[in-house]
Amino acid sequence: MSRFLSLPALLALVLLPVFSLPAQAVMPQPDAAQRKALESMKGKNVRFCIFDPVGANGPAMGYAKDYLLEGRKWGINAELRAYVDERVAAEDLKAGLCDAAAITTLRTKQFNHFVGSLDAVGGVPDNAHMRDVLRSLADPKMAPLMIKGNFEVAGLIPLGSVYVMVRDRAINSIEKAAGKKVAVMEWDKSQAKMVQRLGAQPVASDITNFAGKFNNGQVDIIAAPAVAFKPLEIYRGLGDKGAVYRFPLAMLSASIVLRRDRFPPEVGQKMREFVVTQIEEAYKYIAREEAGIEARYWLDLTPADKAKYLGLMREARLSMTAEGDYDPRMMKLLKRVRCKNAPGSAECSLNDE
Repeated sequence: MSRFLSLPALLALVLLPVFSLPAQAVMPQPDAAQRKALESMKGKNVRFCIFDPVGANGPAMGYAKDYLLEGRKWGINAELRAYVDERVAAEDLKAGLCDAAAITTLRTKQFNHFVGSLDAVGGVPDNAHMRDVLRSLADPKMAPLMIKGNFEVAGLIPLGSVYVMVRDRAINSIEKAAGKKVAVMEWDKSQAKMVQRLGAQPVASDITNFAGKFNNGQVDIIAAPAVAFKPLEIYRGLGDKGAVYRFPLAMLSASIVLRRDRFPPEVGQKMREFVVTQIEEAYKYIAREEAGIEARYWLDLTPADKAKYLGLMREARLSMTAEGDYDPRMMKLLKRVRCKNAPGSAECSLNDE
């Protein structure tokens, strides 16, 4: 039997694990078009795969279970599967053992190279730019680019700025990062290439262990969003000497990926349109998490170093696009948004992205 899950319930299952909204929150009501899609899925079943580092008894699964109780009012039957390893969740989605999954957009690259290039270094400078990009990607005109084979990206959720975090605040310039060990996701070649451009040493890691390597001194530098700071206890790695540099390397996001053979064809676009209306709740959460990092940890780069980093990131994007790491169509979209917000920027007169 085909497995289908309602639009509101599927969104709730994704939004709650990522942002830990109150379990008692009211499930969003569908508009007319979403209700029509919802009615076509009543009585169906779906297997939804959720990454929760704690496992089946973790907070993400707990919130998802609470929302399933509400979802049953809509005639929804769903099976939840918890994953402590995001890689396995992605592989099970690929193999058809999951009908839908919420994974990082970096991990989504294997399903959709265009969308998976969204988190390119320096591609999206801040939240304002990210809002514009997410709205653009939810436009029905972009629908063909959200589909690749049997997989469709049915929503994108911001996770906030990625900040450089160091165990020793003496590492306060590009030159001083040379030779240092930096955790990179072993499945994302673009990260290793960026680190090598700094003259630093990439150390293959994953979401499950990069913070642990930082906390126990196996690596000197990591890049992470504020939403990971407390859950992964990154403050242990910072100790009394570490720092978080207030300079976004990238804007991190999560993706909802569906197997198209398990859902009616109109569901993906309706979900994208709905998810983009919910991003302000995500930004409220991100703001709280950033404010929760103690002021003593934050440090600002000098204007000169900021300019160096911006130049380095731009060079990295150009090179990695040429090498196939980033999709040129996404790079073009991101540049268009940057130039809309800052038309006087030097890059806006160039045609190399």
